[in-house]
Amino acid sequence: MPRVSEAHLAARREQILDAATRCFLRNGFHHTSMQDVIKEAGLSVGAFYRYFNSKAELIRAIAEEKVGSILTTLEQLLAEEPPPPLPVAFAELLAQVDHNLGAEGPVRIAVQVWGEAAYDPAFAELVGNIYVRIRTRATALAERMRDAGELRPDADPEAVATVIMGLVQGYIIQHVLAGRVGRETYLAGISALIGRYGAGDAHEAD
Repeated sequence: MPRVSEAHLAARREQILDAATRCFLRNGFHHTSMQDVIKEAGLSVGAFYRYFNSKAELIRAIAEEKVGSILTTLEQLLAEEPPPPLPVAFAELLAQVDHNLGAEGPVRIAVQVWGEAAYDPAFAELVGNIYVRIRTRATALAERMRDAGELRPDADPEAVATVIMGLVQGYIIQHVLAGRVGRETYLAGISALIGRYGAGDAHEAD
């Protein structure tokens, strides 16, 4: 029997993940069975189970794939010299979110995962691990921004990273649950909030 190429294996795996994404977005995690995903992917049971054994594995793989795109964006921002201003970093991150927010955009699954994490330990662990990876890079980016004068000298990089993550999550939630939110409007709001206190401003809030 001829050896299956790595490219074929990768394409088949992506085919399954795309099918699972469509099913989860259409029916939610709990109302989607493995058989639903197998049918959506157009594969035999045997072929399917060569790649994934459970819905949990599918969800983890989808999350990892999308987290990879956000991490790549953060890595690119980290590599810039000098580091970008905070509004520019937000613009790049939200552009990546928009790229994955189409009708079948996997980022929409993030909202389902967050809901499940509130009471399911397995989901909570998945979300926690993802947050650590993103927060680590966001903290490094905030530290570079502070050292380059893009943030106040006394800014806490970990605190800034926490807010960056919260604002990105807020954009996703509003986009998915409250109807379309314009990226430019959202970015204008961020700039208005941080404009006075973002970079080297000694003023303190009353």
